[in-house]
Amino acid sequence: MSRRTIRLGARLQARWLQLAGDARDRREAGMTTAEYAVGTLAAVAFAVVLMAVVKSGAVKSALTGIIESALSVAS
Repeated sequence: MSRRTIRLGARLQARWLQLAGDARDRREAGMTTAEYAVGTLAAVAFAVVLMAVVKSGAVKSALTGIIESALSVAS
C-alpha cells in the first residue's frame, strides 16, 4: 500500500467516525429533551400532591397553630 492510500483511508475513517458521532449526538439530543419533559411532569405532579396535602384541613390547622404559636412567642 502506498502512503497516499493509507492517508486517504485514515481520512475516510476519521470522516466516517465524525458522521457516526454526529448521528449519535442527534439521537441523544432528543433523549435529553424527553428527560427534561419527564422531570418537569414529575415536578408538577409532586407540586399538585403537595398543594392538596397542604390545603387539607388537618395540615392547614396544624400550620395555623404553629404560626400562631410562633407569633405569640415573638410578641
